[in-house]
Amino acid sequence: MRSALLIIDMVNAFDFDGGRALLRQTRRIGPNVVRLKQRARVAGASVVYCNDNFGGWRSDFKAVLAECTRDDRPACDLVRSIAPERDDYFILKPKHSAFYETALESLLADLKVRRLILCGIAGDGCIHSTATDAHIREFEVVVVRDGTASQTTARNRNALRHLEGARYAKVGAVNRVRF
Repeated sequence: MRSALLIIDMVNAFDFDGGRALLRQTRRIGPNVVRLKQRARVAGASVVYCNDNFGGWRSDFKAVLAECTRDDRPACDLVRSIAPERDDYFILKPKHSAFYETALESLLADLKVRRLILCGIAGDGCIHSTATDAHIREFEVVVVRDGTASQTTARNRNALRHLEGARYAKVGAVNRVRF
């Protein structure tokens, strides 16, 4: 079964209400997201960045990346460390789920992907919404526990517990996820 790693909302300026708290939590998972991406590449899995458009309807992913990696941005170093490479895919999304009003489903069909590994932010928002929508579309879904973050560890833990309890997704650790 072909797999894809979805890196959700990690290209971020963290300039919103609650952004500082989320950034503190996100810094903890940054190295794990880098490791996941390396493992995905070795396994031949596709890497897809699914990112908010931040209300910039005329922007593109390169413009969002440039804005979030400016030297005056609080997470520029983090964003640079996980920045997409030439062979990665990207989807700009207008809302929480990476499936809502995007071409993600068509891209995954073209790539013949049936298994999704989700990491990024926020576990209790965009990760949760994307995992739920992937489950509805009958993808096999794995959410990486130590590759997701929310504004608090409790909120993240509760979201992951709900996804696993409702059987919308399996929840696993970076080193145990198989591609």
